[in-house]
Amino acid sequence: MAYFLGIDVSTTGVKALLIDDRGSVVGEANTENPLYTPQPLWSEQDPLDWWNGAVTSIRAVLQQTGVSGELVNGIGLTGQMHGLTLLDERGDVLRPAILWNDQRTGAQCDTIRARLGREHLIQLTGNDALTGFTAPKILWVQENEPEVYREVRHILLPKDYVRYRLTGAFAIDRADGAGTILFDLRTRDWSPEMLGALQIPLEWLPKTFEGPEITGTVNDEAARLTGLRAGTPVVAGGGDQAAQAVGVGAVKPGIIALTLGTSGVVFATTGQAFIEPQGRLHAFCHSAPGRWHLMGVMLSAAGSLRWFRDTFAPGKGYDDLLAPAATVPAGCEGLLFLPYLTGERTPHPDPLARGAFAGLTVRHSMPHLTRAVLEGVAFGLRDSFELIKQAGLSSIDQVRVSGGGARSALWRQILADVFNAELVTVNTTEGAAFGAALLAGVGVGAWSDVDSACAATVRETGSTRPAGEGVEKYDQVYALYRDLYPALKDLNHRLSGV
Repeated sequence: MAYFLGIDVSTTGVKALLIDDRGSVVGEANTENPLYTPQPLWSEQDPLDWWNGAVTSIRAVLQQTGVSGELVNGIGLTGQMHGLTLLDERGDVLRPAILWNDQRTGAQCDTIRARLGREHLIQLTGNDALTGFTAPKILWVQENEPEVYREVRHILLPKDYVRYRLTGAFAIDRADGAGTILFDLRTRDWSPEMLGALQIPLEWLPKTFEGPEITGTVNDEAARLTGLRAGTPVVAGGGDQAAQAVGVGAVKPGIIALTLGTSGVVFATTGQAFIEPQGRLHAFCHSAPGRWHLMGVMLSAAGSLRWFRDTFAPGKGYDDLLAPAATVPAGCEGLLFLPYLTGERTPHPDPLARGAFAGLTVRHSMPHLTRAVLEGVAFGLRDSFELIKQAGLSSIDQVRVSGGGARSALWRQILADVFNAELVTVNTTEGAAFGAALLAGVGVGAWSDVDSACAATVRETGSTRPAGEGVEKYDQVYALYRDLYPALKDLNHRLSGV
């Protein structure tokens, strides 16, 4: 039997997931990553922690499963997107990596817009300049750490540093490459115009590959440290959201991947480079060759429910919290919840946005408040669906839902009614690491292409269809929800200074 390894370099830890050639998960191991915040708004990690975590997790999963490294036929990589990792001529790390959730680069985002023009920037890269992306981080180092910048010879993303240590190769997949906003989205490669405008040498950037393409093989040193076989192929893989979509089978137009975790992600595969004209959606390449995707990101999805539980019902189980909310009618009898507890990204890229309950009366009880949170998150996610439709993807056949929030039948029904679309759960729950392992299998020929790999391994396990009465009611309430953010925007901005 052949095995494939998916390595996920997330912000919280490095996971190694082993699957067999039928797509069954054999085992997994995770090693936590330290996170550093040396100044307010800064978020950094040491790339050496990623590598040490990868070594530890790989050895652990091989030991736990009893699978010899000789039987691992291919390795796929995924992980947190956008993190700036700088190496010198010898391949040594120059400074801690600046992560996706670092907020120091507001001025550099303005510089990028000024140099390219905001509309042209969006049409070229598919995205506006946001603090989370890689390009403004490069400018920040240019301007604030010139002694570091003079030594730069290689720019990598987090998972690609692990690739470098595994193989010695400098390479990146095109899904993660697009997330730097240094890509020409349509040509699926580095943009000479972007690099010229930001004065970034092309030779500093790694060669780009489609997700299942082999980028190198495990070298002798990595084999000695991990227990893998020297010469094992390592494929390009994908950024975490693209690999997650592969992991749930959202690789064809019309199938939407909805991740209902702490944050919420609406991911729509497209057959061409659709771009939302105002940059309110992210437009990136997909890990599936020759495909792209649109993505809306909500910062507090299931995180809103956790905040609500921890604040108003500490110690209570989610099932016990949600059960009474099922008796509350759709619309919560005039109660709305705005889920912007940590600011927002889609459709309002506003770090000063705040949450709110609106319409409270003495009639409203704890179950009303609970259901309002579920509905408010569903309305916030629908904003991304509406933008995706406006950008040109009019056909939504199915929504494949995953993440902790998807375990609630009540929440799934609310989401199906709010979206007016079938919600489907699938058998694969390991997300991005599973998708990376599938891409490895495709790369070494276990499956002919990504579509075939997903068809062979991802199966539907449940379906929630919209109920006509709920759909009609939620259409009415959603229109009211849409008025909440503009009504409260100025007040919330002023409150941020109190």
